Amino acid sequence: MNYNMLFPTAPRHAARALRMLIAAAALLTGGWWTAGPVDAQSYDLIIRGGTLVDGSGSPGRVGDVAIDGGRIAAVGDLGGATADRVIDAAGRHVFPGFIDTHSHAMPALLRDELRTAQPLLAQGITTIFANPDGGGTVDLADQRARILDPGVGVNVGQFVGHGSVRRAVLGMQAREATPEELDRMRSIVRGGMDGGAFGLSSGLYYSPGSYAPTGEVVELAKVAAGYGGVYQGHIRDESDYSIGLLGAVDEVIEISRGSGITGVVTHIKALGPRVWGESAEVVRLIEAARAEGLAVYADQYPYEASGTSIVGALVPRWALAGDDGALYARMENAGERARLVADMWENLDRRGGADRLMLQGGPHGGRTLQDVADERGMDAVETGLALLVEAREGGGGTGLTSFNMNDEDIARFMSQPWMMTSSDGSLWVPGEGHPHPRGFGAFPRRIRKYVREEGVTTLEQAIHAMTALPARVYGIEGRGVLEAGTVADVIVVDLERFRDTAEYDDPHGLAEGVEYLLVNGTFAIDEGRFTDALAGKVLVKAR
Repeated sequence: MNYNMLFPTAPRHAARALRMLIAAAALLTGGWWTAGPVDAQSYDLIIRGGTLVDGSGSPGRVGDVAIDGGRIAAVGDLGGATADRVIDAAGRHVFPGFIDTHSHAMPALLRDELRTAQPLLAQGITTIFANPDGGGTVDLADQRARILDPGVGVNVGQFVGHGSVRRAVLGMQAREATPEELDRMRSIVRGGMDGGAFGLSSGLYYSPGSYAPTGEVVELAKVAAGYGGVYQGHIRDESDYSIGLLGAVDEVIEISRGSGITGVVTHIKALGPRVWGESAEVVRLIEAARAEGLAVYADQYPYEASGTSIVGALVPRWALAGDDGALYARMENAGERARLVADMWENLDRRGGADRLMLQGGPHGGRTLQDVADERGMDAVETGLALLVEAREGGGGTGLTSFNMNDEDIARFMSQPWMMTSSDGSLWVPGEGHPHPRGFGAFPRRIRKYVREEGVTTLEQAIHAMTALPARVYGIEGRGVLEAGTVADVIVVDLERFRDTAEYDDPHGLAEGVEYLLVNGTFAIDEGRFTDALAGKVLVKAR
């Protein structure tokens, strides 16, 4: 039917309004709205003749996507429909915009030179979540205002960070919260959820989250669960630092069971030679929890190296407790320094040695800790401590790219149907440091390396893990699928050229192969060129 003909004398937006109502009804009833050719309709945009991989996990099929008023109006064979603009997508793939469930890009996106989010858009990412690993601000309203003024290139969902909440109430004290302190923490989490946060993130591996008992996290997760929120956990141990990898995964399951919340093991991995191969038992634990009826998921970035810092990788958590500067005071105490050094050697062994740790920032960016130690004629631990002191005095960075996963574990995790895709990446301006390349290439790398080259998963499963699955897990309404009525976060990709270019020794390369990308119906990439649009929104969790 030609809906414009129903309103021959009305403005075009009246016909559009009717079309969008019908499209919304189609979304509510499920499935693709357009089953056969549609003639004589007019839209803002038609992407015609591409291979549509809609996010559901279903096989790709050739078809058209019509966009009107910032939303997908119809999908399928649109026949003789017309549009203000038509993109010929023959030989190209059309996907929903990718959702990065775990990103550290937010601080960079608040900088003028990175607000357009080009490194993310080049990967096909249209939505990120901020404040992962229990970090970020507890003032989500202020963060939201800073995002929106003057704007940002991608959509942003917010977490309430457990570690930041704990620090606001207890500082860096290594003890359990009192009942009154726990109530104050509940109040902060409730305020964040009232403001539209999607859930509670934690970093129980890091301080001060590591000082919290499981019961504290269960109580705060109950607050988030009351809003339909999700618990995303950087688990307490990805190796054998404390409770072990299996114990840490089981802790997420326990938090889900105790609070009724959906639990996500974020950037899942078996970190270091001591736990290589334990991925099989991790999968068994999660499958058993899901069979019990618990909503437990995970996400993963497609690299064999992780990213952290000298403190995160090597310094024991007891040495961080107390006031600011406590670590450096302990370095000056002979007895405590001896204990610190011994623990750091043990942690270095967990990571596989100093030649597996590449420094990210400062004058040594791109070199291993072992390289710097050899240059200085010092051992690796004393070099690490010296670099911490130098960084505190303004002499350099202490971030690390840590090479400590194996291919078998990566592939086993990736092939699970409950596995989402994330980057865990930060954005850096070239020349400011030597970051992990995942912030510039995680999403195309999964498709290039693990779908097209190694066949670990199918293209349809990979796209599902990047789109519809995270949208469903986190409750992002109207996104993650190519369906009538959904928001027009859409990408058109030349799959033959879609690839990551960022490497460990050259980490700032932009991904290639995205020809068109829309964020909320606005072109952010048009004919392969960035438009510098700030079309992103701060997403709010539906209640």
